[in-house]
Amino acid sequence: MNQPLILIVEDDKAVRNLIAATLDTQDYRYLTAGTGEQGLQEATLRQPDIVLLDLGLPDGDGVSIIRRIRTWSLMPIIVISARSEDRDKIEALDAGADDYLTKPFSVEELLARVRVTLRRLRYIQNQNAESPVFTNGELTVDYSSGCVYLRGQELHLTPSEYKLLCLLARNVGKVLTHTAILKEIWGSTLDSDVASLRVFMTTLRKKLEKGPGSFQYIQTHVGVGYRMLRVEPSDENRKAAPGEETHDAANQNGSFQP
Repeated sequence: MNQPLILIVEDDKAVRNLIAATLDTQDYRYLTAGTGEQGLQEATLRQPDIVLLDLGLPDGDGVSIIRRIRTWSLMPIIVISARSEDRDKIEALDAGADDYLTKPFSVEELLARVRVTLRRLRYIQNQNAESPVFTNGELTVDYSSGCVYLRGQELHLTPSEYKLLCLLARNVGKVLTHTAILKEIWGSTLDSDVASLRVFMTTLRKKLEKGPGSFQYIQTHVGVGYRMLRVEPSDENRKAAPGEETHDAANQNGSFQP
């Protein structure tokens, strides 16, 4: 089986070469492009499995590239950008990006993001039609009956908690912004509703991640949104302390300064 094909769209030659060398260590196939237009051409002709996209391109903003790709494809897009403000992350994710990695970044974290995205892609590709049952670690969601089970015991969720869980499960591994969740669940995009969303998400997490040694299923990206983590049988990713908010942060040790 061929290794995944990854498209790198980055105008900085040093960063582009670093990413290419990193992918090469894992035997991933890759393509490179130095401009947005070149990236679009490669994406159209070669249909890569993942796009690694910089936002600050010489011929336009990367967010516009995301929007153009999303008019014809759902190929995963991981943004790699020096823009670290929440509003930049939210704009890119709302435009259709699947993940956001901030420069400077460690090569270990980049590879981890790629692995997570590939797992999610394989999961989607293996579903010829939506399965009536979603399983993740010790969690099971039976869409047909509307029931949720944790370690074989039924969980009692409110209608809003159940809708949130289903939305996260159907997008496992992908960061969903507050705006996207509010629009999908309640048809609202008001900033004032984010506080209510946090309350519902807190109660949902307490039900999913109760008891010592429980898996962490929901990851909080502070100021941005939430992501359901894919739990593997050997995953050591355990539950955070009660009330703790976790979010992605670049590993500064061994990170690359573009």
